Amino acid sequence: MNKIFYYVLYIILYLHALLPFWLLYILSDILYIFVYKIVGYRLKVVRRNMAAAFPEKSAKDLRTLEKRFYHHFCDYFFETIKLLHISEKTIRKRMVFLYTDLAVDLTKDGNSSLMFLGHYGNWEWIPSLTIEFQDTPILLGQIYRPLKNKAFDNLFIKIRSRFGSFGIPKNDTLRAIIRLRREGKQTMIGFMSDQTPSVNNIHYWTTFLNQDTPVYTGVERIAKQTGFYVFYLDVKKVKRGYYTATIKLISAEPKNEPEFKITETYIREMENSILRDPAYWLWTHKRWKWKREEVQRRQAEHKKK
Repeated sequence: MNKIFYYVLYIILYLHALLPFWLLYILSDILYIFVYKIVGYRLKVVRRNMAAAFPEKSAKDLRTLEKRFYHHFCDYFFETIKLLHISEKTIRKRMVFLYTDLAVDLTKDGNSSLMFLGHYGNWEWIPSLTIEFQDTPILLGQIYRPLKNKAFDNLFIKIRSRFGSFGIPKNDTLRAIIRLRREGKQTMIGFMSDQTPSVNNIHYWTTFLNQDTPVYTGVERIAKQTGFYVFYLDVKKVKRGYYTATIKLISAEPKNEPEFKITETYIREMENSILRDPAYWLWTHKRWKWKREEVQRRQAEHKKK
């Protein structure tokens, strides 16, 4: 049944992917009315997150931001579908990467790298970075959380590998990176590190968007263990359907960095990206569901077991 559902879903989405962008954006505007005005998809979460992040904004300004977010969210949906049928020429025009030569020059010594990403702009277009590295030995991978529905999971794997990148299941991250290193493969692995860690993986707290926030530290730990270079990808939405992404170096010597400096540098970069235009971040996520006292209590209970 999963296979049948997958093929039916794939055919439906592929037919949509054949449509030109201008028509997809008309569909996006229709979807916006349904998702935002009729269903109110995660509207309470979005409003709570935005109000806490921007206490200085008026109710009117928050509603304007809210509407812009949902417009973009619907655009993201159809832009992602478009990946099923988009040419290399088109994606290179619409998703422009800046300073890729920095990453190429720095890794000429054969070392691999890790890249911090965020749920900002259209993160599903980021794997097209492989096009920029096609004349180098660098292989591009991304860490992902497998979906419970196998049909949707297989579909997203296909979409994300559209231009030759590969996925690594979240629970297999360190083993896969070590295996690739032993095989002598030079890689750049992307991590979406702006969402909430599980309770047992919370080791660091900082202020993020005006709130006490637990931050995922796995990338830093892997960097310190492997010595891989660490980058941040700063995404900017230029206009509807057009993005730029600037590669920024966070650390060329992660083993020598003070504890949590790499993580803190990332979270400040991510915050700056969001503050530049908050409408393009994923506000539907329950980013601040954990409070420090509750996490400390749970962790203490876990140690006693």
